[in-house]
Amino acid sequence: MDEQIRIEQTVVDRLYVRLDALRGGVEEELSRVRREPASRPGDLLDRDARVARLQDRLTSLASAEESLCFGRLDRRDGTTTYVGRIGLRSAELDTLLVDWRAPAAADFYRATPAGRTDVVRRRHLRTRARRVVSINDELLDTTVEAEGSGLVGEGALIEALTAERSGRMNDIVATLQAEQDRIIRSPAEGTLVVQGGPGTGKTAVALHRTAYLLYGHPRLAERGVLVLGPTSAFLDYIADVLPSLGENQAVLATVDGLVPGLLADRSEPIAAAAVKALPVMADVVGAAVRARQGSGHDVRLVYQGDEYVLTARTIGAAVERARRTGYPHNVARRTFRSEVLDHLLTQVLARERQLYDDADRGFEAEIAGVDAALRRSPDQLPAAMAGAGTEVTGLAARHEAPRVRRELAADPHVAAALEALWPTLDPQTLVTELLTGGARLAEAGAGLLDDDHRRALLRAPRPGWSSGDIPLLDEAAELLGEDESAGLEQQRRRRGADLRHARQVIAAAEGAGGGVSAEELADRFAERDTRPLAERAADDRSWAYGHVIVDEAQELTAMQWRMVLRRVPSGSMTVVGDVHQTVSVAGTTSWEALARTQPSRRWVREELTISYRTPGALMTAADAVLHALDPAASPPRCARADGAQPWLRSSRGDLTGALTDAVVAERRAVGAGTLAVIAPGERLAEIAMAVTIALPGASFGPDLDLAAPCVVITPAQAKGLEFDAVVVADPGTILSGPRGLNALYVAMTRPTRRLGVLCDGPVPAVLAGLATDRG
Repeated sequence: MDEQIRIEQTVVDRLYVRLDALRGGVEEELSRVRREPASRPGDLLDRDARVARLQDRLTSLASAEESLCFGRLDRRDGTTTYVGRIGLRSAELDTLLVDWRAPAAADFYRATPAGRTDVVRRRHLRTRARRVVSINDELLDTTVEAEGSGLVGEGALIEALTAERSGRMNDIVATLQAEQDRIIRSPAEGTLVVQGGPGTGKTAVALHRTAYLLYGHPRLAERGVLVLGPTSAFLDYIADVLPSLGENQAVLATVDGLVPGLLADRSEPIAAAAVKALPVMADVVGAAVRARQGSGHDVRLVYQGDEYVLTARTIGAAVERARRTGYPHNVARRTFRSEVLDHLLTQVLARERQLYDDADRGFEAEIAGVDAALRRSPDQLPAAMAGAGTEVTGLAARHEAPRVRRELAADPHVAAALEALWPTLDPQTLVTELLTGGARLAEAGAGLLDDDHRRALLRAPRPGWSSGDIPLLDEAAELLGEDESAGLEQQRRRRGADLRHARQVIAAAEGAGGGVSAEELADRFAERDTRPLAERAADDRSWAYGHVIVDEAQELTAMQWRMVLRRVPSGSMTVVGDVHQTVSVAGTTSWEALARTQPSRRWVREELTISYRTPGALMTAADAVLHALDPAASPPRCARADGAQPWLRSSRGDLTGALTDAVVAERRAVGAGTLAVIAPGERLAEIAMAVTIALPGASFGPDLDLAAPCVVITPAQAKGLEFDAVVVADPGTILSGPRGLNALYVAMTRPTRRLGVLCDGPVPAVLAGLATDRG
């Protein structure tokens, strides 16, 4: 072993020397480019582009620092291939290291003893701080003796699986198996749904597939990738994986965090959550928006002392014209206002024309009267003229229509009437009025919601939003839009000023040979958002991502799926989950049913069948729960036969006392590993306090610390996480929930080494097969 490590250390040292040389060369070139003078305006643009390209290269090289090389393939012809984070070539362009995503590295994952490859031996290297610390070999062709002194190590996969958890997800790129690798390298088009039971590596497959796609499809990287997880603790758990694979353009979020500036910090009854999850709620929100467009009756308004009438027919025609534009409410509002103002302008001009005509006829009558008076008595001319004082002012000729229209738009009475007919709306106000106003909800829900639905939705006005509110707010934001005309006009004016300035600069530089266009130079002056792509995308609700990962996807409701799908118009997604682990009351229970709701998208289903995480004894304990949940379900096959036998105990009426003893014993048993107590939500605070007394520093609540001595969580919080040891507290109460069997199945399949079940009362029938531990 030591001799083999020394041999591999020599190779790894050579690779790091090359990596350092490349980094040094890029840094030197970057410094030189930054110092280059820019004698012409066009040079500035060229220099910026080169700096950006060099910075990207430097970032890529820096990302390979940890575990630069992790694998080696020995082939029958005596050649050797090393596999690692990135590809490296020597100064003479000889291949030193193959990028794990490249086709040449495929055999590192796919080769099996039964496969038809020329791979003799697959070697896994573990490094720490540039030092090779261990080697594990797999002999794939027993008919050929591998070069060297034979196999070393126990096999990288089992070593990785039996390693203690650390509160962060280990990067498993070096231990991906053939089943996983096939899925990772599947085509980018459409949505890939990966069904897999506990411990089958769904999360790792999704993250590595994303890195693989971004490597082979740069256009996806231009828009970034969105990684959706069930909880913030889960996102912390996986945070290091994509950066360690060289991908830094990822936004990590929960579904509740998809609308910037909103926080789902309020709980609500299950009945309300269930109704808000229904797809019909999209129609309800749409109806609520349409209800604020126009009026079903005539509207009277006063302008300059005169009354005008907008008939219901006129208003309806303006509404239809605005809706036909296809623009969101706040943008289509411009069309509605324009239509109504045009109609009012026609009325105002007609009235003033009538006033003018009436005044003209009156003036002619007065002239006739003066004429008659003069004939009767010429000396009465002054008095007659004094009586002819008719004055007509403010009358608008047709050519004055633009002025009158501007005055109409600025008139406060007209503006108030237009705002009432088609108001500017924001999502928070619309949804609040919908859920707290019985009349608004009855109007929007007519024919869509029954009385029970409306009663479940109605709530008293109070601050805060629930998880079920977020999709409604996102739906409202999509339907309302934002009127950006004022901002666009400001940009147009700023662009004009920049162009004028650019022409002055070019004119002054012509004697020095300036050869750049005014438009190019104006681009240089323009304000730019220089934040990283991931940061810009996270702050933009309407950002269209290149690829989206949805982990624990079975938890998403129909309304949450609408929210996710509109963020990836291309349809390029990796959806991973297990329909038998659905805890959400309105979550997905069938991938086929989900695909049918989006017939225009391409859905491909794959399945992971081997559990690498969960030992056989622990999986067997959970099999009874899975069978009760779905008798036709097949549990994943376990790659591990180790692990302690699970235990089942009754608290004998003292749950907190028994739990105290149990967590202390389990903490001692797992050493430096991780420990979790999974409990029903309604008893979480009580149980957490008992655990904290027994193990000071234990963590619970929304800001979970996975590196704490113990974490106390609900089954929903446990989604996607794994621990060395788990104690399931009060399974009876967990089973009494709306998806009790699913929740218990989740809880019992989180551990990698030890599982204990502590009952408070009778042992549930589904657990009767577990051996009772009287200890």
